[in-house]
Amino acid sequence: MKSLCVIGSLNMDLVTTVENFPIAGQTVVGKEFNTFPGGKGANQAIALGRLGSDVLMVGKIGEDIYGRKYLEVLKNNNVNYDGVSIEKGMSSGVAVIQVSNNGENNIIVVPGANAEVDIKYIESQWSLIEKADIFLFQLEIPLETVIGTMKKLKKQGKTVILDPAPAVHLPDEIFKYVDYLTPNETELETLIGRKINNEEDLVEASQILFNKGVKVIVAKLGSDGAAIIKEDKCIRVSGFIVDAVDTTAAGDSFNAGFAFALAKEKELKECVRFGNAVGAISTTALGAQEAMPTFERVEEFIRGR
Repeated sequence: MKSLCVIGSLNMDLVTTVENFPIAGQTVVGKEFNTFPGGKGANQAIALGRLGSDVLMVGKIGEDIYGRKYLEVLKNNNVNYDGVSIEKGMSSGVAVIQVSNNGENNIIVVPGANAEVDIKYIESQWSLIEKADIFLFQLEIPLETVIGTMKKLKKQGKTVILDPAPAVHLPDEIFKYVDYLTPNETELETLIGRKINNEEDLVEASQILFNKGVKVIVAKLGSDGAAIIKEDKCIRVSGFIVDAVDTTAAGDSFNAGFAFALAKEKELKECVRFGNAVGAISTTALGAQEAMPTFERVEEFIRGR
């Protein structure tokens, strides 16, 4: 099996539930408070670790209690964190989240140490990084770091997966270095600057990105599963119906499942089906990482369907 490396963010999610959001100057009593490990990079690494991958996490945490806690989380989930360093004098990345009775939320994201994952840091970790075969990126560390690192990896013939989230417009250069692009519909619309209403739109949108250098697009379509787009062909891969509790990190879990199967050199459609299963299972408990499954759980889940 090929080895994997995730280069990206580590956040701690601080979640408070309230009856109603306070207005300016008001103090309200919260109903519940939870701390959940998150961040798109670490979510993908932990999902891979749970599946049994040989996976390296590269990123930064702060000099605080959340950073120290995250090292324990990585260790307990079979993730090699030799590429994770403590940024002195800075906080770890955090997302401060309020959730109201009617399910609305507001979120304050503080990038903290994630913002310090620069090219210089990547170069300092290169002897570790270059040992891996398949690389997963997202967009919660500086974009110039993502682009520069991808460029260097492609010169060495590595495989690059980009999850273009959070949704932002990206420069054309980045697409030259992407083997597998894994957007959801909103992210794909952001990348091409137009709405997608049907499968024909999906294929046309993908062609724009193929012309910029992307090799394969795997579009995440929520409960509808996913679509593999190569050149002018679109292959649908059905999703799985589950009783969803929390869809946070379903996309990250999909990416991990897809990359895991890719590392086992499975056929592309099988990789996407495995990713769909991991993503579906991950929605069955509260918190980004709580329900991320083991390989055995995924195999049993697929057999049962």
